Amino acid sequence: MPVFLHVLGLAVFAQGTSEFMLSGLVPGIARDLSVSVGAAAGLTSAYAVGMIVGAPVMAAWSARWPRRRALASFLAAFVVVHVLGALTTDFAVLFATRVIAAVANAGFLAVAMSVATTLVPPALHTRATAVLLSGVTLSCVAGVPAGALLGDRSGWRAVFWAVAVLCLPALALVFRRAPADAAPHGEVPVRREVPVRREVRALRSRPVRRALVLAATVNGATFATFAYLAVIATEVAGLPGGAVPALLAAFGTGAFAGVTVAGRRGGWGRGLFLAMGALPVGWAVLALTGSHPVPLMVMAVVQGGLSFGVGSALVAQVMRTASSDAPSLSGAFATVALNVGAFAGPLAAEAAAGALGDYRGAVWLSAALSATAATVLAVCRATAPA
Repeated sequence: MPVFLHVLGLAVFAQGTSEFMLSGLVPGIARDLSVSVGAAAGLTSAYAVGMIVGAPVMAAWSARWPRRRALASFLAAFVVVHVLGALTTDFAVLFATRVIAAVANAGFLAVAMSVATTLVPPALHTRATAVLLSGVTLSCVAGVPAGALLGDRSGWRAVFWAVAVLCLPALALVFRRAPADAAPHGEVPVRREVPVRREVRALRSRPVRRALVLAATVNGATFATFAYLAVIATEVAGLPGGAVPALLAAFGTGAFAGVTVAGRRGGWGRGLFLAMGALPVGWAVLALTGSHPVPLMVMAVVQGGLSFGVGSALVAQVMRTASSDAPSLSGAFATVALNVGAFAGPLAAEAAAGALGDYRGAVWLSAALSATAATVLAVCRATAPA
């Protein structure tokens, strides 16, 4: 893999840490800025909405920019708003910085995914996408727990500073190593006007739409349970609060392994079909055994691996199918699909848990969503031309 792919992965790691870090910082923010816990928790939703809206808008807006300029601009904006967030004493300003950070993050990730597929031959597109997404999974394993620890010891502002500093090496390397323009692997980059409308039409094709919907559904299932893992651990399995970081790290470790395996297996083929079929079974097992600490920990690793492995393979399928006809927007719509799932999954999980009167209702929702995705994939596979 080209070294520059790992530079992009470092930036995605920092951005993923920023996206998920607020779960451990809400009490400190609420206390320091004199707002309610509910208002502080709303910063997470603001970030998610910024990601969903920002990906297609920023990708279309920057489509005519050289790729180096686009990557550097989005990453520099991300750094600046984190500095502003660390300095402000006004909650409204902090809220605005989170929205802008999400938009910059979405723009960067959309462009990065498009650039990644131009750096390697088609056979390695899945692996290149996996390198980027591994930055997100590593943020769950290391970045978020480290941010929670730093926030507990030095305050939430220190975490914002740390994210900004972590982005600086990647920003410097983007200026030095990013391709001025992107072209398919082995071809000479040529500046051209990007026909955005034609790209949008290409993204409406049935294979692309199917992959996008499947990616959103699988990611919704993933984050429906991920959002409730901590409370399931403490309220259902009876684990102490100190065990929660280990459980989240276990899930993140499985996720990293799943993304890595998916990347090395290319498009997966039959493996993707089998992994998709195993997903709902795994969620059902977790729901049934989640009241016991050891099975909960084991299934967190397994489901982290299956969920992120399948998710990254579906994202790679979007990029592989759409990148030739939609080089600028394919990464944006893949980003939207992932974040729609990450936003809608926890909201639906809250309703499911309330309806069943048990936090494990979130896990049963994950089983239902992934079973739906597996059924759709099976039908498509059965009806595909030989």
